[in-house]
Amino acid sequence: MFLLRLEQVINSFSDLLGKISAVLFVIMLFNVFIDVVMRYVFNDVSIGMQELEWHLYAAVFLLGVPFTLKAGGHVRVDLIYERLSAKSKAVIDMLGCLILLFPFCALVGWYGIDFARESFELGEMSGDPGGLPYRWIIKSVIPFAFFAMLISGIGFFLKSLNIFLGIRPEEHYQTPQH
Repeated sequence: MFLLRLEQVINSFSDLLGKISAVLFVIMLFNVFIDVVMRYVFNDVSIGMQELEWHLYAAVFLLGVPFTLKAGGHVRVDLIYERLSAKSKAVIDMLGCLILLFPFCALVGWYGIDFARESFELGEMSGDPGGLPYRWIIKSVIPFAFFAMLISGIGFFLKSLNIFLGIRPEEHYQTPQH
């Protein structure tokens, strides 16, 4: 029961990141709309607005990945996988987490901290006139997102473990329909 509750808590965190990503996406849409109107109606180009577009896009993508992992929307080649039993799928997913997902997320997250810290210490900003200051903010999203993906991966691992142990019913182990 503890493992199932821990999985639910971690999934709540992943859901929160998915909601934040969705809100940032709407903000990005407004930003693009305003930028296009300003450019084509008023013939006014803003480098800051254009940079904000890719900052928001990066944040939407990076914060959306942990939710996508939780929701089972990640990409996999499932020629063989889809024909396996739920317990066999669970074993494959647990091994994938241990061998690929966890080490990769930890590595990028760990080295991303120095990447963001260096940007902060240097006071890095856009090289373009009128560009955005505080480049460290978007660079900080990188390690945060990879540690969040690691946490979401733990939830995914726990889901697979709970299915393997019979704590979670096998019909809850769904593969996304294509």
